[in-house]
Amino acid sequence: MKKFFTIMLMAVAIAMSSNAQVMFGLKGGLNLTKMTVSNSNVEDMFKNKAGFFIGPTVKFKLPIVGLGIDAAALYDQREAELEVDNISGGTETEKIKQQTIQIPINVRYDFGLGETASIFIYAGPQFGFNVGDKSKDLFGVSEWTLRSSNVSANVGLGVMLLKHLQLSANYNIALGKTGEVDLKQGWDVTKDTVLGKAKANAWQIALAYYF
Repeated sequence: MKKFFTIMLMAVAIAMSSNAQVMFGLKGGLNLTKMTVSNSNVEDMFKNKAGFFIGPTVKFKLPIVGLGIDAAALYDQREAELEVDNISGGTETEKIKQQTIQIPINVRYDFGLGETASIFIYAGPQFGFNVGDKSKDLFGVSEWTLRSSNVSANVGLGVMLLKHLQLSANYNIALGKTGEVDLKQGWDVTKDTVLGKAKANAWQIALAYYF
């Protein structure tokens, strides 16, 4: 995995120092987070929530037909809702919010459909850095802790219209844990502690405009 990241960074450096065509733009979109926990006892307590991302982006068209690289610096907000039974027989909910700066670096291959449109596929690593709260108290008996940084990978496809407008969709896969959760079963502090390592995968839809 480290070799792959090194190759990707070298490719960006080569693109910047070569005669590659460079376009800058703005990118934004929506994500639907799927929170998974290693402990099956708490897996069903998490409900998916929609979030968003936005930030500047850059696209390099390499001197090889169809091949390019794109990168971005995105403010990314993801949420999940945790629901547990309380000791009085009802339910309690808490929202977990993850705020990060995400830096995706993708290799892309475009299939031309003429001057007005092209279809492309892409994949690559994404590096995230937490800029929000690193921990959150849950129901007064537990704590959710987020990592300071994380690594994920993107796989997706898209369409480029009129050489400037881009619509894409991808799946973002967490390559390591994004946080840890320490819960009491059934919100009852007299019961055994439940520990879980969490991952936040997401489906993402993005719209970008290159100037």
